Amino acid sequence: MTSAASTEIGTAAARQQAARAELDEHVRRMVRWHFDPQTGCPFWLQFAERLGWDPRDRVHTYADLDLLPPFQDEWLRGGPVRRWVPRALSDKPVYVFETGGTTGVPKSRINIEDFRIDYSEFSNSLAESGFPHGSDWLMLGPSGPRRLRLAVEHLCQFRGGICFMVDLDPRWVIKLIKAGRISEAEDYKRHVIDQALTLLRAHPGIKCLFTTPKLLEALANQVSLRRLGITGIFCGGTEMTPQFNRFAREELLENHSIAFVPTYGNTLMGLAVSKPFDPADNWSITYYPPSPRAMIEIVDPDAPQRVVDYGQWGRVRLTTLTREFFMPRFLERDEAIRRPPCPEHPWDGVGDVRPFRKMAAGSVEGVY
Repeated sequence: MTSAASTEIGTAAARQQAARAELDEHVRRMVRWHFDPQTGCPFWLQFAERLGWDPRDRVHTYADLDLLPPFQDEWLRGGPVRRWVPRALSDKPVYVFETGGTTGVPKSRINIEDFRIDYSEFSNSLAESGFPHGSDWLMLGPSGPRRLRLAVEHLCQFRGGICFMVDLDPRWVIKLIKAGRISEAEDYKRHVIDQALTLLRAHPGIKCLFTTPKLLEALANQVSLRRLGITGIFCGGTEMTPQFNRFAREELLENHSIAFVPTYGNTLMGLAVSKPFDPADNWSITYYPPSPRAMIEIVDPDAPQRVVDYGQWGRVRLTTLTREFFMPRFLERDEAIRRPPCPEHPWDGVGDVRPFRKMAAGSVEGVY
């Protein structure tokens, strides 16, 4: 091994060690915040009483979060939603965002500033060439009670633009598909695309677009986005397969003529950024979570306390660590490949995210 290679490995190891130290310190701050009677929310303060021990005394590192029971999906269904508002933030205006809800009670998460912080930080990953400051945006994705609608609008405003919106209710489309009313679902998709085309043709200042894989394909099949002046597309969804990544870049976006930024995120996590495109990756996409505010691990589905080896498939386990929301060790409805750190992100990434195979049979992505 050359001295240059040894230096590079040593530098990478040092950066990873520093990132882990920052994460551990962040965990200590967040545990103190959420379990302090002066600052914490009613849910976690009551939870600590049932535990019989104070997490502030035992949870000192990210690994120590394993001492707490895994976060349960059902805890976010139903109210009172104010049990999640930290006492130190109770005088702030509170948003509530939903996820799911096609059947049964949707999961709800309170937000105060998190969605703005997450997307302001994400803005740093967008290249000026594809997403020029001052450009207007079109948000063509799930609206209504979802965080994405306000988050993309904030991203646009943070970059000096004005955001145009298209109404989209994916719950209705999923109901149509489950009922076998496919022609009506296609009619709704055409209705959504028609709205988008009307806005794009009427407002030449729109240079940037957020949308989902299915809607991007439907839109690009109708018009040349490059000729309409689109320079950058921010795209999210679990249908972002290597095959779609290649199809989008080569066909829909006319041989890489438009900047294409795949992302992985949700109401509970925030936003994970993708590794810059590299032909050597064979179209596979790797995402890196916004450490230390959120971390992702890939775990054995049958033994979720065990992180799998690099290159192996497993279930996505999410931990969110902000002053507004504390969610340790939550098993997502996705699976992915564990990927190693990269120079830009000295912590683990996740590759080729897709719906968790044991749940995929009963799920419908609809217009996503």
